[in-house]
Amino acid sequence: MIDIILALIAAVLAITLHEAAHGYAALAMGDDTAKRAGRLSLNPLRHVDRMGTVILPLVLAVTQLLTLGRIAFMFGWAKPVPVSAWRFHNPRRAMMVVAAAGPAMNFLLAFLATIALVALYPDAQVDDEQRLISFAMAFIQFNIVLGVFNLLPIPPLDGGRVVVGLLPEALAVQWAKIERYGIVVVILLVFILPEASRDFGWKIDPVGMVLNQALPWLMQLDLEAALWTVNLFGGGNE
Repeated sequence: MIDIILALIAAVLAITLHEAAHGYAALAMGDDTAKRAGRLSLNPLRHVDRMGTVILPLVLAVTQLLTLGRIAFMFGWAKPVPVSAWRFHNPRRAMMVVAAAGPAMNFLLAFLATIALVALYPDAQVDDEQRLISFAMAFIQFNIVLGVFNLLPIPPLDGGRVVVGLLPEALAVQWAKIERYGIVVVILLVFILPEASRDFGWKIDPVGMVLNQALPWLMQLDLEAALWTVNLFGGGNE
């Protein structure tokens, strides 16, 4: 139960701070819609979506702990922060920046948590008596997974909106039209396709493959950057 609660707290913090980053980025670009709606806040309760932030992560945590004995993957979402693109001087470019702010926040949170972990527990080994370390590891992993997942180039994911901002206008318009079907595409790629292909003896899991390739590399990069930072300021050991 403690592991479930810690995993849920890590998920809520990562998801809600991701959404808050969108709001702060929009404000910096000239849109105060999120601020006027009371969503420009670091209070997780203002961003919680009952299904995406609480129920789904809780079900995933319980299921994985019961079947795997550990939490290998989490998924969820918060209430989207409202953004009025028409308030921006260059809506397409500004929306790209606003979209990128969410994953950037997750990578920053993972980096800061790793610095804290390395500085406080340079020789830490995760076990049942070290709940703080276990929480920090879950928080780091969840933020990196959330950042990578949201950078997939499928609207309405953040990566899809970044692609819209980078493409020439004619192509951007066509790519943006995918957004109306985007959530269906995401569910198809993340859940339905891997399960359906497994029933036929195949292994078709493009999102899982991306995450499995990116996560270890980013975790190692994050650790090396944190070690370098801690050692730079004289607070840790190699």
